[in-house]
Amino acid sequence: MLDKRVVEFINEHHVIALTVTNGRDLWSWHSFYTYLEEENLFVITSESKTRHIQILLNGGNSTVAGAIALETEKVGFIRGVQLRAVMERCSGAILNRYRLRYLKRFPYAVLVGGDLWTLKVTEVKFTDNRLGFGKKLLWKES
Repeated sequence: MLDKRVVEFINEHHVIALTVTNGRDLWSWHSFYTYLEEENLFVITSESKTRHIQILLNGGNSTVAGAIALETEKVGFIRGVQLRAVMERCSGAILNRYRLRYLKRFPYAVLVGGDLWTLKVTEVKFTDNRLGFGKKLLWKES
């Protein structure tokens, strides 16, 4: 599992920047997320008509790249996560369980349409300059 410092950072934030490609097109977007530490995955929502979901659905590649950053101008406080994950639409038995977790964090999302998606994390790089300039914590699914 991820180092507790990485998990704490992820849980301090709520927006992730993501990028998807199908080899012909490339697009980035931002999503609110809930992170499920016990499964090492993020839960997000997105509508099927969006450009990024259309790229995902029309390319056969479910791998996405993501980033979460602390906005700061002080070099000594720079922290951020870069990650790779497999993105899949939620369905079946897990749908309601993940929906409840997402709605617990973002109750107003009940008013917004869209599908629920998971991001199963496969690789993480965490930069934390408070641990030393350019200090990185790396994790990769084995």
